[in-house]
Amino acid sequence: MQEAANTYLKYIDLVLLENWSVQGLLDAKFNYSNKYEQARIGDFLIKSRNIVNIEDDEEYNRVTVKINNNGVILRDTEKGINIGTKKQYRAKVGQFIISKIDARNGAFGIIPDELDNAIVTNDFPLFDVNTKKINPQFLLLITTTKVFIKFAQSCSSGTTNRQRMDIEMFLNQKIPLPKLEEQEKIVKNYFSKIEEAERLNKQASDLESEIERYFLEQLGLKPFSLKQKVYGLQTVDYADLDRWDYFSSDNSINVALKKSIFPLTTIGQSFDFAKRTFNKSTYKNPTFKYIEIGAIDPIKGILEAKEIATNKAPSRATQFIKEGDLIIGTTRPYLKKFAIVSKEYDNDVCSSGFSVIASNENYHLPFLLQFLNCTYGIEQLKNRMTGGLYPAITEAELKAIKIPFPNVEKQIEIMELIKKKKEEILNNKSRIVSIKQEAELEFEQAIFNN
Repeated sequence: MQEAANTYLKYIDLVLLENWSVQGLLDAKFNYSNKYEQARIGDFLIKSRNIVNIEDDEEYNRVTVKINNNGVILRDTEKGINIGTKKQYRAKVGQFIISKIDARNGAFGIIPDELDNAIVTNDFPLFDVNTKKINPQFLLLITTTKVFIKFAQSCSSGTTNRQRMDIEMFLNQKIPLPKLEEQEKIVKNYFSKIEEAERLNKQASDLESEIERYFLEQLGLKPFSLKQKVYGLQTVDYADLDRWDYFSSDNSINVALKKSIFPLTTIGQSFDFAKRTFNKSTYKNPTFKYIEIGAIDPIKGILEAKEIATNKAPSRATQFIKEGDLIIGTTRPYLKKFAIVSKEYDNDVCSSGFSVIASNENYHLPFLLQFLNCTYGIEQLKNRMTGGLYPAITEAELKAIKIPFPNVEKQIEIMELIKKKKEEILNNKSRIVSIKQEAELEFEQAIFNN
């Protein structure tokens, strides 16, 4: 019986009993470093109660707190007459804000300059920070560590999608409190790495823009942008008219594409679509590798193939793919779920949500991939989508996409430089992940026991 008691009973000293939440007491194992004294969060956060009564004829900025320490941003600007909750709270620059509902996902933040005087409901409590005791960014970094988020989950209750964190438990939780100089040093070290990651991210973004400019120049095309609405009578050559709807940008795309130095074709005319049927009832192996649309990254390509028991094959597992194929995600094609199949995924099975184009000596599929990713490709794909909740493009509409078509040697030549620049982007993306992980690790090593 004693053994059973040791298994099912947990003991805690009364002096360590900070609240009566069983889940919170069992789950909140912070393992903070003993280098620093600890203090209640409520000792340096003061609840702000700057109430604002919503006036019908006034406009108000409303905020939202993104999860995983991704910032506090403008949700929308709305007239008071359209705001249901008439008693709200005024936010002030530098205040600490919590989303009660998403605190369990790391939705903590600091009000930025541009959201001064914005409004929030009671689900987003605001706190003035005693900056003589704690650096607000230091507090934010602690509250968005994995360990603290686990604590936030343990003291959240309610229905699955509307669980709210117990704010009193949050305020009573203790955290390490180094001297301000030490806090600032830790924060500075963290953000120096984050700034380096942001610099690399901008560099990657600039490279992507450079790739598009170079690609279009090689085709004799100018960057395409949607023009502002023009009033009055407009004329369009009948030969350029693919659709009758006014809002489509296809007509202006057709006009622009005609300026290419290479002949125009359609994807259906010049590329071979493959149909290699997968049928679980005739497939001999007990398992197969399956690629979903969600497994595609626009830069990295195919990220993974899940191994699935053949007898549990999803209904969308319909076609084999081969090394060198181009697979094109047809649901929400503007998300750019397109990829060339590498050797690793040869003979895997992909979702029916992909159209598959086989490799051929008469064309270079990386060239087609690049065109689909550029503005001329994406705008045509968007214009041909149908459906509301899950907009998609049919294979027939995909085949109708127009593309300048140099000979295969020229396609390969164009893509050589682009390939090198894409490798730079991939290297940057990899370094960004490493730098962010390093910043988080160094912060956690300063605060927690190893």
